[in-house]
Amino acid sequence: MNRTGDMELLGWMDVDTRSRAPLEAIGTLGPVGTSSETAAAMLWRVAEAPGDPRIDLYDTYEEAAQALLDGKVTHFVVANAYRCVNEFYMDTRMALGGAFIMDTPLYGLAKSRGHDTVPAEPTIATHPAPAPLIAQLLPPNYTPGKVMIMSSTSAAAMAVSCGTIDLALTTAPSVETYDLEFISRTRPIRMVWSVFVASD
Repeated sequence: MNRTGDMELLGWMDVDTRSRAPLEAIGTLGPVGTSSETAAAMLWRVAEAPGDPRIDLYDTYEEAAQALLDGKVTHFVVANAYRCVNEFYMDTRMALGGAFIMDTPLYGLAKSRGHDTVPAEPTIATHPAPAPLIAQLLPPNYTPGKVMIMSSTSAAAMAVSCGTIDLALTTAPSVETYDLEFISRTRPIRMVWSVFVASD
């Protein structure tokens, strides 16, 4: 096992494309605080790329993939839990450069810091992929209200920070970035991440 920073790389598969695609910039899902950003930072450290990490964050994985195709980034990182990940595997304009296993940052349900009142049936913002965690993590004194689907865990945190949603299923980095606090226990998700490069 290779530990880098606070996260641990649990396994790596290389498809021998890094030599033809030197790591210069990584595109993935934003905004700041997503698990995808953490995974991209892991890739940068493991690749021992020179200089400070250049990680470009996009509103969707599709926009990050397009940045790869447009030559704006050299690598694209996507979570294999993403429901449309098959589209990237089928696109002949890009090639799988590698895959790795990494636990995400801690996930939990969070409210705005200092906002003491959470309704018994709170509205909950979440990205679709980790949505099953709501039932696992919601404390027993709450019943899920309306679930609002967001483009990322960070977008869910921002919605709570803006006061439009009661709770967010989000990550520890997003909780810190958007001044939230967890009301539930937390847990990581063990996940496979795919790394794509442009095809020859």
